[in-house]
Amino acid sequence: MHTRILLLALPLSMQASGVRVNAASSPQAQTAGERTQSVRELLTAARGVPAEMCALASNGASNGGGRWDAPSTSIQADPWQSLHDAMRAPLAEDERRILVDGLASDDGCVRHMAGTLIGRSGDRAFTTELGPRLQSANAVERAGAARALGLLGDRGSVDPIEHLLRDAAADVRSNAAWALGRIGDRRAAPSVAPLVNDANETVRLAAVTTLGHLQAADNVDLLLRVLKQDENTEVRRTAAWALAEIGSRTAADGLAAAMHGDKSASVREMCAWALGEIHARDFADALAAAAKSDDTPSVRETAAWSLGELGVKKSADALAEVLASDKDPRVRGTAAWAIGELNPGRAPKQLVAALHDADDDVRLKAAWALSEIGDSDAATAIASAIKSEHNDRVRVALVRAVVESGDRSSDVFKDLLDSKDTETREMAVRALAGRRGPWPWPWPQPRPRPFP
Repeated sequence: MHTRILLLALPLSMQASGVRVNAASSPQAQTAGERTQSVRELLTAARGVPAEMCALASNGASNGGGRWDAPSTSIQADPWQSLHDAMRAPLAEDERRILVDGLASDDGCVRHMAGTLIGRSGDRAFTTELGPRLQSANAVERAGAARALGLLGDRGSVDPIEHLLRDAAADVRSNAAWALGRIGDRRAAPSVAPLVNDANETVRLAAVTTLGHLQAADNVDLLLRVLKQDENTEVRRTAAWALAEIGSRTAADGLAAAMHGDKSASVREMCAWALGEIHARDFADALAAAAKSDDTPSVRETAAWSLGELGVKKSADALAEVLASDKDPRVRGTAAWAIGELNPGRAPKQLVAALHDADDDVRLKAAWALSEIGDSDAATAIASAIKSEHNDRVRVALVRAVVESGDRSSDVFKDLLDSKDTETREMAVRALAGRRGPWPWPWPQPRPRPFP
């Protein structure tokens, strides 16, 4: 039997062997004796399992080791290559039937795996076979078929999926809305939009996410209302993300209001991110206020990140205040990075002082920011910081900052040439030789907010 179909047998074989996969069998809930029995059952179930299935199962158990395993394992030299080849091979008719039938299984894992494998196959022949399943009397099968078609991404499936947006089952409506977002046909937006008022929060979440993926510009006002009024935190948060995806500046007022007024920190954080994404430069002061005063560090950090994105140079003063006063090192580090992004021309005194911050990452980003600004007045302070710096990565960043400030004095570089760190010595040689890069050190990067 095809390797992909064998995957469907995994949860069933575990059930047959008595292995329980639920909250009650978690390590936290089990006694030592129960854990011993579960391990024994798991190893018993593993006997005779094909190499590719074993690789996938052990990969999941190890939280995703994948191809970073040893070159020669107990199951075969490279089961991942075999699995990769199998996944790329065309499916036979009987294999497609097994997968489609799996969407109606009474086992949730089997249904999930069947839909995933259909989607990953990229086989558009499935669209014909899945069409009738959208009309099944079984709501579970209708929901599974919608998900599978969404994963396939076939635009020819948009019309039949749209009919499911009015299905009596919430799972079907939510999967249908999600699938239309995955397919990416913007013509589906008017059909999806009414679902932001659905009684079921999962359906509303799927609808809002899809409007963002479709960049449905006609629905900015609708999404702003969701952001302001929906009772579910995740739905409001996703509405802010969707507004950023659409990129409409008309959403800035509503996003700024929610950034300051929403009771959920996760929503305020996403609003701060969205203002940076849509380049709402007129709202730099609002972001600066959030960076200085919000109760939650993640919101303050994201507001600082957005200020760096906006490029409003006057925001450097507010960021310098944050850098000097915030108790959270992530906030201080991102504030330092943002000052470097803005490049105000002169290095704020708070940025220079941050070279002695207790946190390594803050010092690293401060050094990077100073190298971006290139203020000659800061060169002496940077050189002094090099002498006391114990972290090699930060020392390398400081060397670059000295070079960019224009200081080539022999006193500064003598100590660098005597450093025990190879990379620091190399940087000093580069600088003395007048070579400007590439600089072999890790550039600080901001952390944009994850998509819903």
